[in-house]
Amino acid sequence: MGLNYIKGVNLGNWLVLEKWMNPALFDGTTADDEYYLPTQLDPAVYEARIKTHRAEYINERDFATIKSWGLNSVRIPVPYFIFGDRAPFIGCIDELDKAFNWAEKYGLTILIDLHTAPMSQNGFDNGGISGVCKWAQLPEEVEFVLSVLERLAKRYGNREALMGIEIINEPNTTTSWPMMNVTERYKAVDAELAEGTGPIEFDWLKNFYITAYRRLRDVDKGALPTDKAVVFHDGFDIEQWKDFMRGADGKLASEFKNVILDTHQYLMAAEMMGCPQTVEGYDDFVRNTYAPVVAEMSEYFPVIVGEWCLFNSVGCGVDTHGGQSVLNGEEGAQAETLSAEEKRALYQGVAKSQLEAWSNGSGFYYWNYKLLTDTVNTPGWIGWDSWDLGRCIAQSWFPLLPSFKKENSLKTSTCVTQRKCNAT
Repeated sequence: MGLNYIKGVNLGNWLVLEKWMNPALFDGTTADDEYYLPTQLDPAVYEARIKTHRAEYINERDFATIKSWGLNSVRIPVPYFIFGDRAPFIGCIDELDKAFNWAEKYGLTILIDLHTAPMSQNGFDNGGISGVCKWAQLPEEVEFVLSVLERLAKRYGNREALMGIEIINEPNTTTSWPMMNVTERYKAVDAELAEGTGPIEFDWLKNFYITAYRRLRDVDKGALPTDKAVVFHDGFDIEQWKDFMRGADGKLASEFKNVILDTHQYLMAAEMMGCPQTVEGYDDFVRNTYAPVVAEMSEYFPVIVGEWCLFNSVGCGVDTHGGQSVLNGEEGAQAETLSAEEKRALYQGVAKSQLEAWSNGSGFYYWNYKLLTDTVNTPGWIGWDSWDLGRCIAQSWFPLLPSFKKENSLKTSTCVTQRKCNAT
């Protein structure tokens, strides 16, 4: 299939758990991630909790809703244990099968995103285990990930709904490691297990991506048709990839067909890079940093912004220090600092500038479709509802996309333009 402009949303926290998106799922435990959750629950309780969550979190109605919003694709994060072959974790291939049936009924495409790896590719809680980043150092686990990719390709390669397969989500590289401060931000539970944790070198990552591409396309291995995309994440350094997969003439080598570059661009990351926490600061950063680089890199590969959202510290009323929540020990605002009108203007403004920036590329996937955190009644979560696309649409923060290009009248309120977020 040709690559039409993607207007999509992530189905995060469905098959790969993130505690902050559904804290109740971790009730009765001290676990902060999916690795430790089954170690603190009776096996029968764990199984029942996981299966109930998967059955209730996403269903057919959600695909109908996504279609009604004017979207055309979903990115589905899946774990390395999706096939049920890594005890004690419970496989979820049946759920992905259902997703393909729903997508095909409602005319949506699916990007399968391998979101976790054994011993983690990033050390984040969403990488499966917090504070540990050793997967790339373990040849047998690297091979296991390749085998998972092959099996996904064989199973879904000929499905109408498949847009592509993303090789691995957010590998934490030498560029991002210092900024992410993994060992402090994501404390390892077991110091011995975490020993040797560190970033992934770009040379290694590039070689892995080429190996994965070849395995996915190999007729005897993945057998992924060339009309389905192979997607690779930029490792938080989008300009590293100008020479990637190029021949001596500087053009994409003929071996590589239908390859897409995925970049994740968040306002909270912009804040970490020094972006002023003001509406004007966000708008300037998006227009003068994010937009040009997406345009530039689109000369080398089709570029999708696989994760982004409206979340920012001004909307939270506190400096979140790069998206730290109360679960990370960050003190959230106890009362709104913006009126409803000011907040609407804030979010409409950053939605407009970001959507315009991503239009320099080949599409986007909003993070996330939903979350189950009660941001109204739970102290310290003000502003976190902006991660939930449904809540954003319900509050007129995010435009229904069929009419977005006609919406040239979204203006940022002058009363909020100069407002700064006060750090606590």
